[in-house]
Amino acid sequence: MEAKLAKSSKGTLDSAKKSLKNYEAKQVVTDHRIKVRARDNRLAVIVTAAVILLASTSQFVYFNAGPGVSPDACITFSQTPAPDISGKPNPAQIPDAAISECRDWSGSIVINNKSLNVTLHGQKAPQAVGNFVYLAQTSGFYNSISCHRLTTSGIYVLQCGDPQGNGSGGPGYSFGPIENPPTAATGVAPTYKKGWLAMARTKNSASSMGSQFFIVYQDSQIPDDVAGGYTVFGEITSGLSGLDSIITAGTKNGTGDGAPKVATSINSITLK
Repeated sequence: MEAKLAKSSKGTLDSAKKSLKNYEAKQVVTDHRIKVRARDNRLAVIVTAAVILLASTSQFVYFNAGPGVSPDACITFSQTPAPDISGKPNPAQIPDAAISECRDWSGSIVINNKSLNVTLHGQKAPQAVGNFVYLAQTSGFYNSISCHRLTTSGIYVLQCGDPQGNGSGGPGYSFGPIENPPTAATGVAPTYKKGWLAMARTKNSASSMGSQFFIVYQDSQIPDDVAGGYTVFGEITSGLSGLDSIITAGTKNGTGDGAPKVATSINSITLK
């Protein structure tokens, strides 16, 4: 009887050990599965976050730096055009600043058969560039128009773009605001760098720009007035020396400011 009981107890113990071993083995598998599942969950969270970040970044780039950018994204103003002949404002008269496409334009201005290579900065001066591109390419306004003013003392510029040839003419409208003027310390006249293209305007009026512009052929300090400075809308990148014969000849009246002694006109302007 005792032998049977001992044998029975031993069988029970062996069975318990076997069950424990099976349990432990299953627990190892279960623990492994839990760890794998946790790792997979963490990986899924990381991948999902990465996808969201990538999508958000792509969307940001598309709408702020890529093809999705509006062609007038840099324009932060609206025009208040002067009345036309009938006395009514005519907004359609002023070329749309969006023509600038808020980008750089390259091309050339041919003056007295000398080609000056240019870059226009549509991002910095959208209204002035939109206006210049329109007048040059769409209407052919500048073809054969004279450069009517040369300054050779203190300020060194050649001014062009007046169909009247005397500084009083324009395209039939005027616009503002002043864009991209150079700055300087208080009480110091800003410097307009050699090669810069800037819009001419009436003294003390920020909304009096039209078709007249000037080419800075030597660094010039030009004082601001009540309205501020002058819109810098581009630059001559090469070929500026083509103006040397005009500048050297000076003015008709022999002073430091007047009509060029050498008859000067724009042959053509091409931009892209």
